[in-house]
Amino acid sequence: MAKLKLKSKNIRSLGYPEGPVISIAMNVMEKNYKFEKEDNVMNLLREILASPMEYENDAVLGLIAQQLLPKKAPEGMEIFLNKTGVAFNVFGNEHVGPEAMNQMYQAAKLPVATAGALMPDAHSGYGLPIGGVLAVDNAVIPYGVGLDIGCRMHLSVFDIDPKDLLQKEAFFVRELKAATLFGGGRQFDRAASHEVLERSEFEDIALLRGLRHRAARQLGSSGSGNHFVEFGQVQIDSEDPVLGLKPGKYLGLLSHSGSRSLGAAIANHYTRIARAKRRLPGEVNHLAWLDLDEQEGMEYWLAMNLAGDYAEACHELIHDKLAKAIGRKPIRRAGNHHNFAWKEQHDGREVIVHRKGATPAGTNVLGIIPGSMTASGYIVKGKGEPASLSSASHGAGRKMSRSAASASISEDRLNAALEAHGVRLIGGGLDEAPQAYKDIEEVMKSQKQLVEVLGLFTPKIVRMAD
Repeated sequence: MAKLKLKSKNIRSLGYPEGPVISIAMNVMEKNYKFEKEDNVMNLLREILASPMEYENDAVLGLIAQQLLPKKAPEGMEIFLNKTGVAFNVFGNEHVGPEAMNQMYQAAKLPVATAGALMPDAHSGYGLPIGGVLAVDNAVIPYGVGLDIGCRMHLSVFDIDPKDLLQKEAFFVRELKAATLFGGGRQFDRAASHEVLERSEFEDIALLRGLRHRAARQLGSSGSGNHFVEFGQVQIDSEDPVLGLKPGKYLGLLSHSGSRSLGAAIANHYTRIARAKRRLPGEVNHLAWLDLDEQEGMEYWLAMNLAGDYAEACHELIHDKLAKAIGRKPIRRAGNHHNFAWKEQHDGREVIVHRKGATPAGTNVLGIIPGSMTASGYIVKGKGEPASLSSASHGAGRKMSRSAASASISEDRLNAALEAHGVRLIGGGLDEAPQAYKDIEEVMKSQKQLVEVLGLFTPKIVRMAD
């Protein structure tokens, strides 16, 4: 296989500024991704340019990201962490690594923190760990929500025998490809039409005015990484009034993605403002917050809620397209965010609860907790457990980083797992192989006090980014 050879003009065409960053990018990618396809490398460079803060601390890609970040030192108030943090509960301690635990300890020392919890699928991230839940007083932390604001699950259940997925596989594969668009920078040729695009926030907030056009062209699309749209079997063993489905097996459509470029732009813009206003020690500088009493804090709050509604609209369009292709209306739809912040009452006071990679699990609140491309996901309702701030895991959680998975899992191992579980995969990569994830059944055992299982979703035809 020929080694990767990049051209500076192609990197400039992505929007990279003139200067050392172009030669640094060429050297880093040619050295560390020498046998990767050029298209994949260019897509990764595009993602770094769009969200340099996400890659700032990456051992390899951070060399590029740091050249793209503003160099001006923040001028705001220097903030010191509390010597001891607020108490937080850990569920499934045996599944949580030391990096995620340390991140949560540091977050708990923020002066605005009031309570926290760590879910059994937790692993390290930027700002809060993935699977981290943090309640704060009258403030919002953009990186406590995350880059992909409103990343969510969305389920449609059809009164169709799931055996059709095997008997008519070619039909479902064709329609799944036709109705979906995946990839970090991808957008449709024609803008979609949806009421979310008419929201006043797109005019009232300066940042959003420049984002509406691209948001319209990405509406109804999905991102890369672990985002998916998949057909599978829904199994309900007993009837529950909250879910409202009779026992049986149904054809299900499940999707996972967020607010696309809109959410990333909002997260990066308001994090820069927060970091300039409140200077935190190096290892927690991503956790700078905005007070909800200040203009920037309220702007972020409104923009975050818009991005969440936009993410939901993306799912609605995908599910509407596929329901039309199938020729049947779903008998039940359900969904939930798992990268968001909510105003809630806990211990008799109003707080802002950040769930970064965590599912809302208030009393009788429906949620979907996926496994992997071969492992069944769970349809659940929350128990409103105070110890978890009414939260649960958002999935199985990674046990291997993307780079480690790509380096250690072979195509043969991935294909063997797919064949063993009878799964048809369209797109996807070794970084999302099922072996890269924790055992979802073990994760669910660790949160029995948080959620009640109402049903299972077993994937059969899985679509992910190419």
